[in-house]
Amino acid sequence: MESNSQAGCCAGAVGGVVLIVELALIVLIIAAMWRIFTKAGQPGWAALIPIYNVYVMLQVAGKPGWWLILFFIPIVNLVIAIITVAALGAKFGKGVGFVIGLILLPIVFYPMLGFGRAQYNAAPALPPT
Repeated sequence: MESNSQAGCCAGAVGGVVLIVELALIVLIIAAMWRIFTKAGQPGWAALIPIYNVYVMLQVAGKPGWWLILFFIPIVNLVIAIITVAALGAKFGKGVGFVIGLILLPIVFYPMLGFGRAQYNAAPALPPT
């Protein structure tokens, strides 16, 4: 019986550590989104409200608000999310490599965008010549 209680104790400790790390990462992403929104002239608190934060992100990226509906359609939502992130990167003057980072490593690249020197440019991005 003693080994079962030790195993349960260890599992609880690991679960507690995972929970703390997960909460820290959530706070980091919310803080980064808050900064991105404020750089774009939107209310930072919008990062705290689910679904509304996606709507605000669409506005920051220069995409129509009705695209929010497309986020509820499986597979289509992946395509729309990638397009939105690419437009977001363009609005902050970032290139393809940074956009790929936003897609694959958001925990690293969203804070870089929010807390870095990147400036928001509301003007539509011109196609490369």
